Amino acid sequence: MAFSGSGFAGDDDDDSALPMADMNVTPLVDVMLVLLIIFMVAAPMMVVGVPVELPRTAAPRAAAPRPPVVLTVSADGRVFLAKDEIPAADLPARLAELHTAQPEAPVYVRGDRAAPYGDVLRVMGRVTQAGITRVSLIAEVEPAAAPVQAR
Repeated sequence: MAFSGSGFAGDDDDDSALPMADMNVTPLVDVMLVLLIIFMVAAPMMVVGVPVELPRTAAPRAAAPRPPVVLTVSADGRVFLAKDEIPAADLPARLAELHTAQPEAPVYVRGDRAAPYGDVLRVMGRVTQAGITRVSLIAEVEPAAAPVQAR
């Protein structure tokens, strides 16, 4: 790009020949749109396990000392360990392996609120049959739940 004149104040050259100091924001907008798309695609993948609608409870959350094992019971009665479906026949063997590998790890059972109560209890029974004593149900906290006052 060639410029005419030296650009000093005393020059008799035309001022229209001086370069304009505009910033091109097109690359910035392109980068921001790409980042937005990446976050929109990645955000749904941050959900742990199989998506189910959990029932609500007013009980406070307790902190787990070790990373728990999470079993999910879907609305149609299928059982998942993380995101892997476990056939009903293989469930006792998988739970025994888990208990051998992590004897102190708690097991959390996530039951869809539309899942039959018997299916969730059957899974909890299999967990205790495998020798795992630390079993808990997972539920969502009700938004307007007030803490219970001790009398």
